[in-house]
Amino acid sequence: MSTCATSSLDLDEPLAGTAATARTWLLIEQSGPWGAKALTSSHLDPAVGRALETAAENTGVRIALVRRPGRHADSHAPARRHVYVAHTTPGNAWLRSTTIDTPEELLRLDFAALGTGDHGGFGTPHTGAPLALVCTNGKRDRCCALLGRPLASELTLSGEEGVWEVTHLGGHRFSPTLLVLPHGYAYGRATAADVKEILEAVRADRIVTRGCRGNSAWDRPGQAAELAVRRAAHEYRPGALNVVRTDAVGQPAEAGGPHWEVTVAHTDGRHWRATVAQGASLPPRPESCGSALGSPIRMDVVAVREVPAALD
Repeated sequence: MSTCATSSLDLDEPLAGTAATARTWLLIEQSGPWGAKALTSSHLDPAVGRALETAAENTGVRIALVRRPGRHADSHAPARRHVYVAHTTPGNAWLRSTTIDTPEELLRLDFAALGTGDHGGFGTPHTGAPLALVCTNGKRDRCCALLGRPLASELTLSGEEGVWEVTHLGGHRFSPTLLVLPHGYAYGRATAADVKEILEAVRADRIVTRGCRGNSAWDRPGQAAELAVRRAAHEYRPGALNVVRTDAVGQPAEAGGPHWEVTVAHTDGRHWRATVAQGASLPPRPESCGSALGSPIRMDVVAVREVPAALD
């Protein structure tokens, strides 16, 4: 059976620079079925879902629903829900958690502050296993259900802690897709062995770059540039690199799409510049199952060079 994921894999579409962008993630436990737009098409009160969407708009906060892997029955009985908030910007990355009685409580949050990395004392620091969020929402794309649900179940049955199903991480054609918190790195085409390696690396304060789509804290050129610098510098500590500047640069017409010069800084004072070019993935392929053929945007790092800090 041909799906958007098999087409993307067969065509070897690159993963770097394809992660969803969010400086801060707000994750709300919601059991039961999810619709394509889960905040307003699940057992969460749609009025509350709409209010949360409005509150988070243009703040850098992305909201998603999560549930434990397995059967998704929902008794509708009152129950306390887990809530996680994570900020992913290096140098100020954190993950906090709490439980709530009703989702309406979250409307009291200062979303603008959350987006800048100010948690305002919400919850307590998460001290458990890193979170492994696997997209399983088949209502958005069947690949997420066909590939994501078995992965989440396999990880849970193997005893891996911190595994949750999540409603949407973008990039259905890269299923199974994964977001790991607290650091905010996303992955595609993940196997159970991959996820175990990724989580073991996080516990050892390292980032696995193989299969990585990028850090959600950055825009797409920044995601691709940071990964390229990591590989060039052999630097895999999560907080060591920061995207400090992204400049659009002019190119002759024959050069194709937009280009950027992205400056990446190391905590030890070193700086790099990465030239990132936007291209189109060819030949055309479906970006989602059932959609028309298209040429998804890709981010190609065409040069990485170390520069004196004074030039950033």
